[in-house]
Amino acid sequence: MSTDISISNGANLNLKGLASMDLEVAKKSLNYALNPDDFFGLTPRMLVKEGDQVSLGQPIFHDKSDESIKIASPVSGKIIEIVRGAKRKILNIVIKREGDRIVNFKIPALSNIGKDKILELLVESCSLAFIRQRPYNIIARPDRLPKSIFVSIHSTAPYAADYAFILKNRMDEFQTGVDVMSRLIDKPINLSIPHNSESDFTSLQNVDIYKIKGAHPSGNESFQINRIDPLNSGEIVWVIKPEDLANIGSFFKTGIYNPKRTVAVSGDSLKYPKYFDTVIGSSISMLVDSKQLSNSEDYRFINGDPLSGTKVQYSDFLGFYNNTLSVIKEGNQYRMLGWLPFLYNSVPSFSKTSFSWLLGGEKKVNTNLNGEERAIVVTGEMEKYFPMDILPMQLIKACMRGDIEKMESLGIYEVVPEDFGLVDFSCTSKIEAQEIVKSGIQIMLKEVG
Repeated sequence: MSTDISISNGANLNLKGLASMDLEVAKKSLNYALNPDDFFGLTPRMLVKEGDQVSLGQPIFHDKSDESIKIASPVSGKIIEIVRGAKRKILNIVIKREGDRIVNFKIPALSNIGKDKILELLVESCSLAFIRQRPYNIIARPDRLPKSIFVSIHSTAPYAADYAFILKNRMDEFQTGVDVMSRLIDKPINLSIPHNSESDFTSLQNVDIYKIKGAHPSGNESFQINRIDPLNSGEIVWVIKPEDLANIGSFFKTGIYNPKRTVAVSGDSLKYPKYFDTVIGSSISMLVDSKQLSNSEDYRFINGDPLSGTKVQYSDFLGFYNNTLSVIKEGNQYRMLGWLPFLYNSVPSFSKTSFSWLLGGEKKVNTNLNGEERAIVVTGEMEKYFPMDILPMQLIKACMRGDIEKMESLGIYEVVPEDFGLVDFSCTSKIEAQEIVKSGIQIMLKEVG
C-alpha cells in the first residue's frame, strides 16, 4: 500500500544529452581521491600520511570534533599526495591503487543483531558516512537516533540518475539495507518513488511507500520530509541515497566496506552519454573520453547535476555522494544583442523571454548567466519554484544578515542549499541563493549546533 503526494510548485528542465540506459564498467583509475569538502561541516584530521599503505575500508581521516565520523579508503593502495590549498586546507587525499588489502568485519546474524551493534559496525566500517542527518545535512551522529529515515528513488533534477536502473540488480542488498536501518529505528523507513512507478520497490518489506507526483524539486528529500514527517524543534531525521543504502546492505551481508558508485555521465556534447560502474573517488578522465570533446577546457565538468553540483576539472575525481556527472559547454561566448527577447529561442526561459517554452523538446545549455547580478528581487518569483510552506526570499535575507532567530523562525532547519537550485536558475536578480543559504547553515551549525 502506498500514499500519493502531489507537489504543484516547481519546474522541469528538459536538457539534451541525458545518459542512455546502457551500463558500462569504467576503466580502473590509477589514482583515486577523497575530498573533505564533500562532507558538509567536517574538519578533517588525518589518520595517515603520504607514503602510507592503506587497505580498502581503512579510515583515512576523521572529523576533528567527533572521532566516530570517519571516512574510508575506497581502494587498496598507497597515499601518494595530500593536496593542500590556502591556510593548508586539505583539498584532496590522492591514493594510488595497488594490492588487494581489505578490512574485514565479522557480522552477526541479522536476525539477532541489536541497535548498539548496528551502530558500532556502521561507525567502525566508516559506512556511517553514507548517512546524512537533517538539520544541516551533516554526516549522521551515532549518539542520537532519528525519528525517521528517508530514501528517495524519485529524482527530478536535470540529468539526475535513474535509481531504479542503478539498483535493478541490487535489490537484495537494498532490502538488507532497509531491514538493518528499519531495525535501528523500530519502524519502516520512508521510501519515495515516482507516482507512475510499477517497479520492484513496491514489493519491498519494512518500508512505507510514498508516490510523489510533481516537477523538480519534488525529488529533493527536504520537500518529502516536509510533507511526510516535518521536522520540529530538537528533532532529527536521517537521509540516505538509494545506492548508499544498497552499499550498507552489502556491508552487512559480506563484512566488507562497499564503495561502489554507478554514475550517469550526461551532456549534450558527449557522443555516448551513458552509465558507468565505478567506485567512489575514481578519476573523471576514466568516465569521459577526451576524444568526445574537442578541448576539455571548453567544457564545464560538474560533480552532480547542473543546478546544484560542484565544478571540477577534467583531471579531478568523482565526488563521494555523486551518482551524476554533468558535462556542459562553458558560457564563454556572449550573444549579440542577447538582451533582446525572442531572438534566441533555444535558451530555456521560465520568464518566457524566448519561445522555448512553446517549442518544447530537449534544450542545449551552457554556463552563461545571460546577465549579471541585479539589485532587484521580484516579489513572489521564488515561491513559484519552492514547494514548501517557507518564505524563501525572507529566509535568504535572514541568511545574508546572519540573523539566527529569524533563520530559525523562517525554516532554516528544514532546507539544504540544493533546494534552492531552481531558485538560482529562475531568479531575475541572479543572486547565488545556494551559497547564501549554505553560509546561513554554517552559522547555525557553529552557533547553535
